[in-house]
Amino acid sequence: MIEVRLRKREDLQRGLRRLKKAMTREKVFDELRKRRHFQKPSVRRREKLKSARFNAMLRARHADW
Repeated sequence: MIEVRLRKREDLQRGLRRLKKAMTREKVFDELRKRRHFQKPSVRRREKLKSARFNAMLRARHADW
């Protein structure tokens, strides 16, 4: 569980911003987005392969730089 304590004289908005950053670092939002709808394992695998192919293409394209 992520916990953020407000410091002395810290604004609530700043505390919320720190909480959001911590949740982003822990990839909580990604997990929520992923669990919103069920995805078959085969579809998940296909998406992962598609992403890997795209990243490999980008690495190959920018290898000369």
